Amino acid sequence: MRKFVGAHVSASGGVDKAPLNAMKIGAKAFALFVKNQRQWTAKPLETKVIDAFKKNLEESGIAPKHVLPHDSYLINLGHPEQEKLEKSRRAFIDEIERCRLLGLVKLNFHPGSHLVKIPKKDPDYTEKLAEAERHCLDVIAESLNGIIEKTKDSGVQLVIENTAGQGTNLGYRFEHLAHIISRVEDKSRMGVCLDTCHTFTAGYDLRTRETYEETMTRFGKIVGFEYLAGMHLNDSKPELGSRVDRHDSLGKGKIGWDAFRFIMNDPRTDDIPMVLETIDERIWPEEIQALYGLIENR
Repeated sequence: MRKFVGAHVSASGGVDKAPLNAMKIGAKAFALFVKNQRQWTAKPLETKVIDAFKKNLEESGIAPKHVLPHDSYLINLGHPEQEKLEKSRRAFIDEIERCRLLGLVKLNFHPGSHLVKIPKKDPDYTEKLAEAERHCLDVIAESLNGIIEKTKDSGVQLVIENTAGQGTNLGYRFEHLAHIISRVEDKSRMGVCLDTCHTFTAGYDLRTRETYEETMTRFGKIVGFEYLAGMHLNDSKPELGSRVDRHDSLGKGKIGWDAFRFIMNDPRTDDIPMVLETIDERIWPEEIQALYGLIENR
């Protein structure tokens, strides 16, 4: 098994500090924000910061393909308002460029939200919700096609993260991810990140060997493992199918340890960044070692 486990580490004080923070917890992969995730704009990366990041990354021994940067939470590539949609597209292009400058080859993002308010008492609720979701998914794909065209020299892979489906967030069904990818012209630029908490609270069980295999088989048939470019390893505070996004420490939530044992012994999850976003960063080193301890026949 070739597993690369780490965590979403802080880039406080500069993105060049992130590889150092990954080294401190014994990570073989990591995630980071390449700019402040709660602000639309940031000053350009300075050459000295770029050079320091590359030097620290090399010293960490972590390959660029095992780094999974995450974009800003403000970005919504399916926004229903054109002005805000264009703002999101510009911000996403900026994040891709930052990744390129840092020598990184992936950018993780949430698909988007339709933001349409439909009263549940509306007799046509189901049909209107389905239409709002279909339209938003098409807008997301349209956004990605334009963004890929404008960044065709960067080669950064755009990695869609599945979601819990909270609020009007899309990406909580494997079919959503497949719909977007099917409408992207340059599929070589596309990837998927599976978050275990999101997967579970969206209704896909991972807790037993049987349900884990059923879920992963569905992912393989609907999306395809050729697109699996990363994972977020998180336990879940909410129950199966709750559509609520609240992470927990490994083994302390509703998923439990068995699911992570299955993942760590699954060859389909080899050679991708596997990133903790669990709630207590003080125990990340212990969680990382515990995950490696689950590998059988090492």
